[in-house]
Amino acid sequence: MTKTAVVALGGNALTRAGQSGTCDEMLANAAAMASAVHAVIEAGWRVVIVHGNGPQVGNLALQQEGTAMVPAQPLPLLSAMTQGLLGSLLARAIDLLRGPGTAVAIITHVTVDPADPAFGAPSKPIGPFFEPAEARQLAQARGWVVQPDSGRGYRRVVASPEPVGVIEIDALRALVDAGHLVIAGGGGGIPVHGTGPRGGLAEAVIDKDRAAGLIARLLGAQALLLVTAVDRLMLDYGQPTQSELGAITAAEAARHLAEGQFPPGSMGPKVEAALRFLADDGELAVITSPDLLAATLTGAGERSGTRIERSPVHAEPSR
Repeated sequence: MTKTAVVALGGNALTRAGQSGTCDEMLANAAAMASAVHAVIEAGWRVVIVHGNGPQVGNLALQQEGTAMVPAQPLPLLSAMTQGLLGSLLARAIDLLRGPGTAVAIITHVTVDPADPAFGAPSKPIGPFFEPAEARQLAQARGWVVQPDSGRGYRRVVASPEPVGVIEIDALRALVDAGHLVIAGGGGGIPVHGTGPRGGLAEAVIDKDRAAGLIARLLGAQALLLVTAVDRLMLDYGQPTQSELGAITAAEAARHLAEGQFPPGSMGPKVEAALRFLADDGELAVITSPDLLAATLTGAGERSGTRIERSPVHAEPSR
């Protein structure tokens, strides 16, 4: 039986640090991501891709506010726009490697709880980075909430509620069963909460790692692959005692998380998504860079990323 892996790609993987998000930049980045996913498929896995949209949805929001000639659209519709944009780029990049019609991008609505406390505590960074003075000016002028992001500057932050359900999950499952690579939950999904004003659209952006974990659990996937810019999780990051994590158990990962090794603004959400997936009968969670994705999943190769397994493993020593 062919196993299924859900791969979570960050929006920053499609518009990288220092880039402005031009078409050519995103096309080149999508090709690199498609190559990494191609290697996973070649290893014998079915794949579902969930991608982030932080830089892209933030740029769209800036465009919306840059003119009065057309009406501005709410944040969930901007997420819908990025689903089409990035889904198209990824699908074309994959089809160029594997043949036309291999990949299918599906518009995906994700349900959230309107009482989620996240609506009162914005935390999800979107858009470009700003210097402190510019960030304060924009916050005052536009009513934004801004926060520092990973020491690289300030960004606008918006609500990021917990995803509860996926409306199109049956269609998603049917496409996977038919042998397609499916791109779903783009930008974490278009957040909705029932049928209230504006069709129940929720003014939020859902974390793509949480959405990927939810989709993996609903599909009964065997592996959750969380792609990041570094090869492995780190302990004591940036300190003289810094070390890498290779193969570890879910219990070890949970202990490190509780000790504060994986901050909320960086690796914390990835580790949390991995642990929740493994607690719900998932077999393996991977956190690594695109180049090491297939090697870490299969356990082959001289170098691999971080593997988190539900049952005890013979962990590699930290380095």
